[in-house]
Amino acid sequence: MTNVNTREIILGILLEVNRDGEYSHIAIRNALEKYQYLPKQERSFITRICEGTIEQMILLDYIIDQFSNIKVAKMKPVIQNILRSAVYQIKFMDSVPASAACDEAVKLAQKKGFYSLKSFVNGVLRNIVRNLDKIEYPTMNNPTECLSVQYSMPRWLVKKWIEEFGIDITEIMLKDFLKDKPTTIRCKTDRIIQSEILDSLHNQGVTVKRNPYLPYAFNISDYNYLPALDAFIRGWIFPQDISSMLVAEIANPIQGDYVIDMCAAPGGKSLHMADKMGGYGMVEARDLTEYKVDMIWQNIKRADLINVKAVQMDGTIFDGASVDRADIVLADVPCSGLGVIGKKTDIKYKASLQKIDELVELQRKILHNAASYVRPGGTLIYSTCTIGRRENQDNVEWFLENYPFELDSIDPFLCEELHRETTAKGYLQLLPGIYKSDGFFMARLKRKKI
Repeated sequence: MTNVNTREIILGILLEVNRDGEYSHIAIRNALEKYQYLPKQERSFITRICEGTIEQMILLDYIIDQFSNIKVAKMKPVIQNILRSAVYQIKFMDSVPASAACDEAVKLAQKKGFYSLKSFVNGVLRNIVRNLDKIEYPTMNNPTECLSVQYSMPRWLVKKWIEEFGIDITEIMLKDFLKDKPTTIRCKTDRIIQSEILDSLHNQGVTVKRNPYLPYAFNISDYNYLPALDAFIRGWIFPQDISSMLVAEIANPIQGDYVIDMCAAPGGKSLHMADKMGGYGMVEARDLTEYKVDMIWQNIKRADLINVKAVQMDGTIFDGASVDRADIVLADVPCSGLGVIGKKTDIKYKASLQKIDELVELQRKILHNAASYVRPGGTLIYSTCTIGRRENQDNVEWFLENYPFELDSIDPFLCEELHRETTAKGYLQLLPGIYKSDGFFMARLKRKKI
């Protein structure tokens, strides 16, 4: 393994994410594409350290701060991220000798022009190696601080969730965010026999396990590259979390319906709705940018569905031509994304209470327009991939106070395992670790026939 070059690539990715604000999955993807000639082992090494360092960054900073007379927050970005990735290897990667992690960090600091800090980097890391098992961590006497450090979650988020859900549920969610997640796929049901799809996956060595919530949903593993699977190429399967699939279930479209999906990219829910309609009716999948609309079209083409189309349209701008037209409107609005931290770890560092307030304003603009597009007696589905009242239940309550809609029970569309007091009323907040899914919210609202 070319350790120096590989660790330099890792440092570049971490700087893009932590200093420049790039999303981690984009930075990692771009680097792997640039260095696609590297052996699979080295590419996996890059991915593991980058994802792990970002995921565990609060814990790593806490450890470094115990042994450095300069706090991590005061360090130069290059030194910050050299130390973070080295400590991640020391603490979490038995396959990397601690001495190698230290030596390579020192070499990298020198290579990046920080010759004068070689001794500092070496001293901090060697001290951590000697005393790693002696570190004292915050205790549950201060649950916010304890859970924040233990699970590398910003304090304000831990505090917010403890206030809303209690300590026990909060810790369950935090544990779940750190678990490896399988890929969940939706099998196309229109004109395709499920056994044929499963045989195709098995023949390519894929391990397939049925998801408990829906008969056409499966968790898959033991594959190298999803787009290379025959079932994917043929448009038989679509990567989609089970929570996202439940949206089409509670929408319950029927043949001939006209559906507007206001924030559709990459198109999973739109394709699912069209699939459930058996090729009849029409799903209009809208999104803001040309890039996102093109992404939807690519998925439509792969799915080979004739009853769905992609349209470039801003959900916050009123469309008079859509008034009273839709049998179903899906408002899966932009949100803080806190329910998918387990898959997109850097979301937790980009979120803030101020950004949530700004998102709520945006969400209500989209809901205001969506209300007019639903025909009398029609259905509005409101959904987010986040956790917490502010973007979810509070928005539903605001909407019901201001528009002629009422909640409609979603129990008829869900398996019994998902039935709750709230589902009888018309909404469901999925919590990671409590449910077998991402964190997600969905509500079914019917427009009154006035």
